[in-house]
Amino acid sequence: MTGVAADERVAELERGFRHAGLPLFIDGYSASTDVFNRVVPLLGLVVVGELLGALNLEWSPLANVAAVLGALAILVAAVALVNTRDRRPLLGIPRRVGKTELAAFVLIPALLPLIFGGQWRSALVTAAANLLLLALIYAVVGYGLASILRWVLGRLAGQLRSSLGLIAKALPLLLIFALLSFTTQEAWQIFPGVTTPIYFVIIGLFVALGSLVLVVRIPAETRQLERETGEGAPPLSRRQRLNVGLVMFVSQAVQVLIVSLALGAFFVVFGLLAINDEVRASWLGHPGNELLGFELFGEHLELTEELLRVAGGLAAFSGFYFAIAIFTDSTYREEFLTELTGEMRASFVARSEYCRLRGEPV
Repeated sequence: MTGVAADERVAELERGFRHAGLPLFIDGYSASTDVFNRVVPLLGLVVVGELLGALNLEWSPLANVAAVLGALAILVAAVALVNTRDRRPLLGIPRRVGKTELAAFVLIPALLPLIFGGQWRSALVTAAANLLLLALIYAVVGYGLASILRWVLGRLAGQLRSSLGLIAKALPLLLIFALLSFTTQEAWQIFPGVTTPIYFVIIGLFVALGSLVLVVRIPAETRQLERETGEGAPPLSRRQRLNVGLVMFVSQAVQVLIVSLALGAFFVVFGLLAINDEVRASWLGHPGNELLGFELFGEHLELTEELLRVAGGLAAFSGFYFAIAIFTDSTYREEFLTELTGEMRASFVARSEYCRLRGEPV
């Protein structure tokens, strides 16, 4: 293969890695030159908006105008100083965004409320928000989260079919347990009986525990996937394994979400048909808070807040149970890993070719 053809093939393979949500398979991929430099306009827009942090409602309009102009002068001076250090034009846009530029993005807007009015709470909030934004950008761009989501959504029909089919085939106990729990007085007293914030904390607890189960087990599955499909290529680095694990995590999380939503919808429909106001009154002491009522076959059906709470709580618990079963049920592990390995094998084969073209030892 000629040099030009090889370069074109390398570029094609790198586009394929990005499309598959595996940008860290690309040689030399870094946050400075491949992530944060691509979002400089967004970061600049955020900083300009944060100039308003110099405002103080207790000051006069003229004083606030002076504060904003002073903040703008500080910002321009900081940009010029960083550019001078890196030998760029004074107000030039950086092509490489390293630690210095990122630190300036976090600290300078946070200093403005301190300088103009001693607003330390506003300063802390600004710094935390900027750090969170950088972390989000790094996840979305640096680890290809957007590409991973696009890849997973492209498999949505297959995800739906395999998830629901697996419930009926491999997890019948989940369905029986959830259905029996739905028709108990305790469930209708627990979920509707707590305040709204505590209810969502309970739901979040199930989500967090299910995510933890996936996070703990996925590294071992990633190493197994590499052993089975990564022949002919150098071992994956820690960051590359993390990238592969993220693809597996998102793919699996979508399946858990599908299962939870499907069971939640089933409970809502079943509750509409089977749990009438007399039953609710005997369990709750009152008929419930009706949100929607309609007639069906001469029967008055009611969608209540309590029904939604019970359905949501049991759906979240079922998702947690399903996340555990993913890596403990042999039937599921075999089906899932076979499907995922088949779909990711092409990326590993492409990586072997990519390493050969780049002249890396294989």
